[in-house]
Amino acid sequence: MRIIKDNRGVESGSAAGSSVEGHVIMDKLVITGGAKLSGEITVSGAKNAALPILCAGLLTADDVHLSNVPNLQDVRTTLKLLRQMGVRSEVTGDCRLSLKASKVDNLVAPYEMVKTMRASILVLGPLVARFGEAKVSLPGGCAIGARPVDQHIKGLQAMGAEINIEHGFIEARAKRLKGARIVTDMITVTGTENLLMAAVLAEGETVFENAAREPEVSDLAHLLVKMGAKIDGIGTDRLVIQGVDELHGATHHVVPDRIEAGTFLCAVAAAGGDVTLHHVKPHLLDAVMAKLREAGASIEEGDDWMRVRMAKRPDAVNIRTSEYPAFPTDMQAQFMALNAIANGTSQVVETIFENRFMHVQELNRLGASITIDGNTVLVAGVDKLSGAKVMATDLRASASLVIAAMCAEGETLIDRIYHLDRGYDRMESKLTAVGANVSRIKGSGSEQ
Repeated sequence: MRIIKDNRGVESGSAAGSSVEGHVIMDKLVITGGAKLSGEITVSGAKNAALPILCAGLLTADDVHLSNVPNLQDVRTTLKLLRQMGVRSEVTGDCRLSLKASKVDNLVAPYEMVKTMRASILVLGPLVARFGEAKVSLPGGCAIGARPVDQHIKGLQAMGAEINIEHGFIEARAKRLKGARIVTDMITVTGTENLLMAAVLAEGETVFENAAREPEVSDLAHLLVKMGAKIDGIGTDRLVIQGVDELHGATHHVVPDRIEAGTFLCAVAAAGGDVTLHHVKPHLLDAVMAKLREAGASIEEGDDWMRVRMAKRPDAVNIRTSEYPAFPTDMQAQFMALNAIANGTSQVVETIFENRFMHVQELNRLGASITIDGNTVLVAGVDKLSGAKVMATDLRASASLVIAAMCAEGETLIDRIYHLDRGYDRMESKLTAVGANVSRIKGSGSEQ
């Protein structure tokens, strides 16, 4: 495993590459379109499961052994944050590591770390639950919407925490959290995860209504149970937690990344070909598979594999994002790239994030015909896209540009791919292995 040694991107996450005399140097992808995809891809562990699971290591002084940890920029950033707090991390094998939080001596998550990755907020619940206090900078991350943390704060206050927000920091204190009934105003994945980790060490019973049902939340809950937590209702919108005095160590295999798998399925459906994915959980992709079949793709599936075949131009499909198990917002951009070269006109409705259409302008630079009306996008499929220089604006937007570039005539250069490295483990290598013409250009110039 090369999580710590890999220097593909800087750990701060502000840009992939290095900084020379104040100029940021960033990698780029160059893609020549037109190739059909054929072969096999092994899907990595889920980013959105690995990050809260790493933070859960703060809940015990014992060793937590993890496998199938993806080699991602966000994982490296999280490990750096944990090490800064005093957590010892050790790479123990391919995609394996161990955590030991027996000597935590710093309960602060500074702005310099949190500004680059919203998931850093997930140290808040574990720190308050185990150590009685925490000071966490208000988060940053992809600029796809406000994503407020007020639900995290309200939940902790319901459990008896004293919260102050000063100078850009959330300061939380509680001698010991108390069980409570928590009903969030909205479904929030990180809010559910943060409050779940806080509740497992709280005194008494916590009932969490309107909890997120995403598989990554369930994966975290399964680890917590292995550590000695008492949680009922895993996988439902009602979690009941009986607090315990302490947790112990555990061994856990991170769930495969359903969004990475969905992205590769979408790439084959758009570019054409025949690809088998390994190390997947097909049942977590029901909504995505339904739309791909509607677009004309043939999909076979087994316990831990999927085969997708596409021999024609896709048909346009309407999508509407919503919380799991509905169509995921993290697949919206990829399907927009598919719809851009599909037969017919499609409608894409985004209900989760208010600012998740920044890839539209870049797709249109490649020749797509896409218009925005509020939270709805109309996509008129075109006969062909044309290669151009484009810029990634967030993680999933990056993936949409890669898919579109593989369908375009000529060469496309995708800039600012540090976004891609935050959530995809060597995407270019996996795509090249199945026939795509994708190469990485190491940063060699200044970025304004």
